[in-house]
Order: sequence, then C-alpha cells, then structure tokens
Amino acid sequence: MARKTGSHSEITGPRVRSAAEQLFARHGYASVSMRRIAAEVGVQAGALYLYTKDKQALLFDMMDAHMVALLEAWQDIDPAGAPMQRLEALVRFHIRFHMERQDAVFIAYMELRNLTPDNYAAITERRKAYEQVFEGIVSDGLAAGDFAVEDAHLSAMAVIAMLTGVNTWYREGGRLSLERVEEIYWDMVRKSLLG
Repeated sequence: MARKTGSHSEITGPRVRSAAEQLFARHGYASVSMRRIAAEVGVQAGALYLYTKDKQALLFDMMDAHMVALLEAWQDIDPAGAPMQRLEALVRFHIRFHMERQDAVFIAYMELRNLTPDNYAAITERRKAYEQVFEGIVSDGLAAGDFAVEDAHLSAMAVIAMLTGVNTWYREGGRLSLERVEEIYWDMVRKSLLG
C-alpha cells in the first residue's frame, strides 16, 4: 500500500490514534494488530512506527492522554466553595466528560490488564489522582458536617463506579435525556452521602 499524498505527522498521527482507539474499543487490544490499524488508516504497516514505538506505546499514550485530559478539564471548571456544590459540579462533569469519550473510557477501564507493569503503574497513578479529587471533596464534606458516611475513600470509589456505569447503558434518544440522567444521578449521590 503506497503512502497517501499529504500524509504527515499532523494528519496521519491523529488518524493512527483514532483508528487504534476505535479498533481497541470494538475488538480488544489483544485482537488488533498493527497491520490492521495500518489498513484502517490506509498506510503500510511499517509506516505506523513513524508515529508510535509499538502497539503498547500506542495503548499507553491513548490511556495517558485520556487521564491527563480528564484531570485538566476538571481543574479548569472546579468551582471554589462548599463541598456539596463542588461534588455536584464533579458528578455532572464526570457524566458529561465520559459520555463524550465512550471509546476512550472503555479502553481506560478494560485494557488496564494489557499494560506492561511500568505503564500500568503510571496509569494507576493518574487514576488515583482523579479518585483523590472525589475523596477530597467527600472528606471536606465530612469535616464540614455536610456528609455522613463511614469511609470517604470507599464512598468516593462507589460514586465513581456508579457514574462511570452510565456509559454502559445510556443511549441518546432514549427515554431520558442526558440532562435528566445527570439530575437523577446527582440526587442519588447526594442522598447516599447524607447518611
């Protein structure tokens, strides 16, 4: 397969990542070869190595970029104020951010097992940083007397799991709008922390 006219890193690099993300999400990392990614992009398999060291590096870069974007996006909108208001903002943010990136979210959760030990440790550290955002808000709410839960860490992990689950069942055009789902989920989270 000949190199496509105009193919260069600013165009082909993002296309490689996009094709890999779609293929990993649909078929699983282990089932997708570099040759298959190259065919999807329309380049020779050897050309992929101009854009990534190997398939493992591609998976890691994809997962790391997702976690960095998540943390940075939250920092950009994190409201100052009471724990209850911050938690509501975080719940709504989490649902919206993840619904807009369903393939990346699926890969971030399902493909951890395919990372090398060093890559796994690095992604786990990013995940912990995000989990600590939830835990910090819950801890602040406990200290302020807003929440009444036994364990801030366990509560934070339960909330994250519940919110991330929206990706597995929500479909646009269904019975509930995403805005209504946000309202219902926020109400459930709030009530679960009031004790």
